[in-house]
Amino acid sequence: MNSLPTTALGLAEGGLPVLPLRADKRPFGNCSACEDLACGGRPNMRVSGPCVCPWPCHGWAAATTDPDVVGSPQWAAAWRRARTIGYHPGGAGVTVVDLDNADAVDWARENLPPTTTVATTRGQHWIYRGAVRSVNGVRDGVDIKSAMSYARWLGPGSGPMADVPAAVHELVKVKPAVRPAPRAVVVPARAGGGRCPHRSPVYLERGIAMAEQRISTATSGVHAAVYRTFLAVLSAHGRCGCLTAAHIDRLFTAAQAKGESARHCEAAWANATTALGI
Repeated sequence: MNSLPTTALGLAEGGLPVLPLRADKRPFGNCSACEDLACGGRPNMRVSGPCVCPWPCHGWAAATTDPDVVGSPQWAAAWRRARTIGYHPGGAGVTVVDLDNADAVDWARENLPPTTTVATTRGQHWIYRGAVRSVNGVRDGVDIKSAMSYARWLGPGSGPMADVPAAVHELVKVKPAVRPAPRAVVVPARAGGGRCPHRSPVYLERGIAMAEQRISTATSGVHAAVYRTFLAVLSAHGRCGCLTAAHIDRLFTAAQAKGESARHCEAAWANATTALGI
């Protein structure tokens, strides 16, 4: 018998915003009513709360403490496919310092105050009281998960919980939320100096928003989905001068929200530009 919904209901009733996670430890993709932002949600899962549809959509923003939602028929279908429980740390008023390897754990022991600790597959989660912005890769093997992010529920942990220390505040303050694009897109001048046919704010915004949505709702093969999306964007806009650093940063943000590292993003972008001869 699947105990996940029972456990999730208990956590939700205790005030922890929960959501189902798939076997790859990621949220479920949007339902058909929310695809292509038809529900009015925003790309990158940057919405203020759960979508009004009854399905567990929009990544971390699906997390809820409402037992009627967690136990609904729509969520029951997701729980049957889920393999673990996720939660929104920021919504619970906590910050998770995700330490992904032994070196990261050693760093935390030397630089952070003791707090509630939960063992993970490869390292530890150190959980602090208080919410901050979420930033991946603040150090090698160290991610900060709090606002607009999710973490796996791995148990209550051990040890008393401390407040978010100054060291974590400094890390999220000085670390850019998005790694810079690997390089600028070099665009040859158009023959005859004609105006780029894509230089329409509406057209370009729709293209970038759809690309962000395609990445954020990928249900499997995230590496391949990111590469294919980068390739599609560059095919449409890489040679005409439309893309700016801000557009590329949005794509990298979407990919990193799905768990891609900056290195994988840079490699996918470079491979796509090479494939297109840009």
